[in-house]
Amino acid sequence: MLAFRASERSRAVHLSVDEPSVPAGAAEVLSVIGRAYVLVDAVNGVVRANPSAYAFGLVRGHHLAREDLLALTDRVRSDGIIVDRKYELPRGPLGQGTLVVQLRIAPLADEYILLLADDRTEISRTEAMRHDFVANVSHELKTPVGAISLLAEAIDDAADDEDAVRRFAGRLSIESTRLAALVQDIIELSRLQGKDTVRAGQSVDLNTMVNEAVDRSRMQAEARQITIRVAGHVDSTVHGDPDQLMTALRNLIDNAVRYSPDGTTVGVGLKSVRGLAQVSVTDQGVGIPEDEQDRIFERFYRIDAARSRQTGGTGLGLSIVKHVISNHGGEVTVWSQLGRGSTFTVRLPQMEQSDADQQHGNSVNQRGASAPAGEEGTPS
Repeated sequence: MLAFRASERSRAVHLSVDEPSVPAGAAEVLSVIGRAYVLVDAVNGVVRANPSAYAFGLVRGHHLAREDLLALTDRVRSDGIIVDRKYELPRGPLGQGTLVVQLRIAPLADEYILLLADDRTEISRTEAMRHDFVANVSHELKTPVGAISLLAEAIDDAADDEDAVRRFAGRLSIESTRLAALVQDIIELSRLQGKDTVRAGQSVDLNTMVNEAVDRSRMQAEARQITIRVAGHVDSTVHGDPDQLMTALRNLIDNAVRYSPDGTTVGVGLKSVRGLAQVSVTDQGVGIPEDEQDRIFERFYRIDAARSRQTGGTGLGLSIVKHVISNHGGEVTVWSQLGRGSTFTVRLPQMEQSDADQQHGNSVNQRGASAPAGEEGTPS
């Protein structure tokens, strides 16, 4: 019995000696480093991680959340090298919004691998915004600017012809209005790209916001005898920037009114589906060809350029919508058939029920008994 107890004590001492520990001073350095970090052991178990690592989605529970991170960690462990690369992480469960981080993976002592992640989203967004702004200005502004120049010369040449001067002046007014709208949309797009909705966001009630967006578009619709009907309800709030979300929703509703025939109906439907807030805007326009539906969210892309000029479209409205929704971790999709109209559907992650503001639950002003039938064709 004495020999058995001595053996057990020896085994316990041996195990305590082999128990891995964080290198001296490493914990203090990591706590003040100012970056997201993850420390993993020899079997890729997470030994230590700060809240930023969880916020970026690097860690889930006590394990690395992504297979590619595990592969990089194993490579560093086997080769003994340091990996330094730019890495894109999904911003939310839907859509194409991403967080850009500079990832550095290095061995620490003999047993650990350290992952450091520095948020470069703002820098990448600024670089892309600068590049896009220059490209947009050089590509699009030259058309209305050139037209204004030619019309000014025509007015000068026809100074003695009163009817011609009036005609050219009318065209000049139209082109200047288009130029002003184009500049405003470019500025709006640049502003949206440069704002971080994660830090600047707040709880937003989509029910109230949709009603306000409809009210802002109602005068334009009534001028053409178009009825806007709202139906449904979103159960919880979303996290986001109210101004950006209002811009996106109003662009969708304005587009539906702009491209719908006179005397028709535009439907706006709201509902909650598996933790997602869904807003659908349906028109009764001519529809969008299937082979062009993937391109309508591109900057300045127009299906019918002549019709866009007549309706005052700049080709940036849907691009702005896509940027706003992607920045909020959501997605925007389109369902359309020629001759039957189109339905644009926005899906955004809802806040947790415990955090949602329920006091606005009954504030939705439902206009009309139901959404138009086109909404049923929206893909889920």
